[in-house]
Amino acid sequence: MPCDANATLMDEFDRLVALYHTRASSSAKSRLSVLLDIERIRDPRVVPFLLGVLGDRHEAEEVRIQVVKRLRNRNGLLASADRPLIARVVGDVLAEQSSQEVRLQAALTLGDFTDIDGVLSRLTALSLARDESIDLRYAAFTSIERAGPTPECIALMRQITSDEALGDAARSVLAVWHVG
Repeated sequence: MPCDANATLMDEFDRLVALYHTRASSSAKSRLSVLLDIERIRDPRVVPFLLGVLGDRHEAEEVRIQVVKRLRNRNGLLASADRPLIARVVGDVLAEQSSQEVRLQAALTLGDFTDIDGVLSRLTALSLARDESIDLRYAAFTSIERAGPTPECIALMRQITSDEALGDAARSVLAVWHVG
């Protein structure tokens, strides 16, 4: 009976979420173990739950890093309706003053969401932010590059060519795209 199977899955999701919350003061490794179990469930509540964990600034850095990586790896499995919300939450993480590694993973993940309004401009602003680390700037740059030679990306790459640190890389990308 399909309804019973769905009810069992939903019960499993609720059970695992409750277990995750009971481990709030446990090690990150312990919570990650539960998150892996949650992620395996095919339930529309999984992605919103993961986004809540990612957006929690009090969550352990290791947990947030794994969640953002998981969202990137799930990209092919994401419902198209979830994509704008994911892009917004990941973009918010990128904009906050989180750890360098969390932000780096967020920049890389946004490369899978460049078709969502505002993502490319956010990545470009980060690429050009001279007060940010070169690693973070380069991660944002490569996410733009992955979007390919769309008219918007070409214009953004041309804008980046004036940057002291990334200008040569942007010119190389434009050359590869045959739009110099």
